[in-house]
Amino acid sequence: MKKIQIDKISSVTKNLELTHEEALTDDLSCDMGTVLAAQVLEDKSVYNELELPSGRMSKLKKDDIIAVALGERMALKGFVGRLPKSLKTGDVIHLLNFGGVAGECTSANVKEVGDPLRIRVLGGIARKGKLLNIGQATLFKSEKTLKKHVPLIITTGTSMDSGKTTVAVEITKTLTRMGMKLAGTKLTGVGAQRDLFKMEDYGVYEAVSFVDAGITSTANVDDETIVNMAKGAINHLSKKDPDAIIIEFGDGLLGKYGVMPILKDAEIQKDVYLHIGCARDPVGAIKLAEGCAEIGLPIDVISGPITDNQVGQDIVKEHLNVLTYNAFNPNNEWLNLVIARWAVDYAA
Repeated sequence: MKKIQIDKISSVTKNLELTHEEALTDDLSCDMGTVLAAQVLEDKSVYNELELPSGRMSKLKKDDIIAVALGERMALKGFVGRLPKSLKTGDVIHLLNFGGVAGECTSANVKEVGDPLRIRVLGGIARKGKLLNIGQATLFKSEKTLKKHVPLIITTGTSMDSGKTTVAVEITKTLTRMGMKLAGTKLTGVGAQRDLFKMEDYGVYEAVSFVDAGITSTANVDDETIVNMAKGAINHLSKKDPDAIIIEFGDGLLGKYGVMPILKDAEIQKDVYLHIGCARDPVGAIKLAEGCAEIGLPIDVISGPITDNQVGQDIVKEHLNVLTYNAFNPNNEWLNLVIARWAVDYAA
């Protein structure tokens, strides 16, 4: 079997622990998670980096050989891409995100991210003659029920780039400094490790995502699969008895990444102790709160760019009976909610 020297290994393949020399096969699959070796066909000046398993970002150059995995993307401010319907060695596909998810790009926000980076398929990466898929190396399995009742702190938003990660890590920092033992997870989005590393930077003892269940992207995945993956992640993190699990949802409430099915699940709803909603503007904040209330999961705190100054905070308070929290100028009113709901004075 032919060998190939790989220059850069993408983070979405991290659990397979690829080496820089791997075997190739021409026996390919279009299934999500299929691992490919591909050649970069051009240089780009924007959106031109690959996240490595270590978390380091590496600039991509023409003729680089990279390891990627197939998946879909439905980004509001990036690329829209799907799994190829057929695939053979020599075909040209696209890099859809910096985590190494690849597919056929069908639409792009060219103004912000440029045209998608074209990559040529050199073959599938194989071991012992078998084509690799990230689903062959997982940290947890999907499950239909929750095994423990661990308090969940969740952050939802109107869209990508609405402030979810920023507020999640700020709240993580505050609670870990109070002595709480926290775990973290990102349950929806496109495979990359950056947000999990940010959680770990501020004290969660373990952080996992859908990638660790063998899913490169939750875009267009069916509701049952998404909900069972979420419960598997929560069960996995619950084994070490955290005081709470911080959950970030990539994309927005109405996006195509499976946020709504998870939020609607009655078993998950019962364990939500604090719900933070993030928005960029007043209308978004109000509609987000209304939408979450309708499904039985009301928002406790509004954050994101809407809270960057007093105008936005006042509009939120005028229309919604919730607290506001700005991660760049934090107040700790929301801590009263946390302490009351745990019935434990962690500040003591």
